[in-house]
Amino acid sequence: MPDARIRLLLSDVDGTLVPSDKMPTASTIDAVGRLRDAGIIFAITSARPPRGLSMFIEPLELDTPLGALNGGLVVDVDLRVIRQRPIDAHVTRAVIERLLSRDLSVWVYRGQDWFVLDRNGPYVEHEAIVTDLEPTQVTDFTGLSDAVIKIVGVSADPFAVAATGEVVANEYAGAVVATRSQTYYLDVTHPLATKGSVVEFLSERYDVPTSEIATIGDMQNDVSMFRVSRLSVAMGNATDDVRSAATHVTRSNNDEGFAFAVNEFILA
Repeated sequence: MPDARIRLLLSDVDGTLVPSDKMPTASTIDAVGRLRDAGIIFAITSARPPRGLSMFIEPLELDTPLGALNGGLVVDVDLRVIRQRPIDAHVTRAVIERLLSRDLSVWVYRGQDWFVLDRNGPYVEHEAIVTDLEPTQVTDFTGLSDAVIKIVGVSADPFAVAATGEVVANEYAGAVVATRSQTYYLDVTHPLATKGSVVEFLSERYDVPTSEIATIGDMQNDVSMFRVSRLSVAMGNATDDVRSAATHVTRSNNDEGFAFAVNEFILA
């Protein structure tokens, strides 16, 4: 039986809300509309920077805050900053050096800007297209260690990304959190900059207890919001560890998994 009295649904974007072409389907748009008609608040959160989320505001008629950069930056629909949680500057410098020492490419998100060492590096072009944001190429990250919201370690080797995540999580425990937003991205943020913190922010903003909030996602960085919401849904394309952390599993993002979850677990 579906869980009763869900008043807010928070969704991840890539691998969840959108299929591989990164555009919401007609079924997804319809599902969000039916949530609204039922009086259920809908919001999104993502590892993407704010501009990478703005493309969903119009088709989904969003009026809720956007949880960008894994919750490190929360903005309104005009992209004005509501809350930000930067990493301590000395920790930023140390984490960057650690990622480089393990042969990962490094990206730095500072405020709403994106900095890279190599514009032609792995996945840079892909990310620029997906998020509609052009990075700034720098020779090094000197002078960019303050006000950093997210550091990303990038590699085409998923095992290197996972192993480095464990190293960073152990070496800087309590100072940062390190989770994968894709198999090839290791996201490092302030310890309170998680998608779980976005759930808590929305709970307070809309006076909706977490016991009446549902979440849906597909990657390791979504587990933190599963933990603080009453009902959680893992996508069919999620890995086993993410599935096991959720209360329900839906279809894949390429098989209308979001719309199916809304119908089956939220609105039924």
